[in-house]
Amino acid sequence: MGIVTTMQAQHRHCDELLAQAEAAARREDWTACAAASAAFVADTEAHLALEENGLFPAFEKATGMSGGPTQMMRIEHAEVRELMAGLNEALAARDAADFVGCCETLLILLQQHNMKEENVLYPMCERAVPEFAGQL
Repeated sequence: MGIVTTMQAQHRHCDELLAQAEAAARREDWTACAAASAAFVADTEAHLALEENGLFPAFEKATGMSGGPTQMMRIEHAEVRELMAGLNEALAARDAADFVGCCETLLILLQQHNMKEENVLYPMCERAVPEFAGQL
C-alpha cells in the first residue's frame, strides 16, 4: 500500500477509537471510556510520531521544504496533544460533558487536519519519497 492509503487507514482507525470513547462517556461507562480513550491517545501518538520522526523528515530532506506544510502539521499536532490532555483530565474527573466537549473539538480539528494531510501532504510525500511506503 502507498503512503496515502496507509496513513488514511490510520486516521480512520483513530477516528473510530475517539467515537468509541465519546459514546462510552455519553453512557458514563467510565471503564469503556478509559479503554477507548487510552487506545485513541496511544494510537494517535504513534501516528504523530511516525509522521514527525519519519515521514516529515524524509519529505523535508527530499524536497528541501522545512518550513512549509510539514511545519503547519506539527503546529496542529501540538493542538491535538493539548486536546488529548484535556480528554485525560475530563476522564480523571469523570466529567462526561467536558469529555464529550473535548471529543467534539478534537473531531473537528482532526477532520480538518486529516483532510489537509490526505489531499495535499501525503500525495506530495508519495511523489517525493515513494520509498517511505515500505517503512509503514
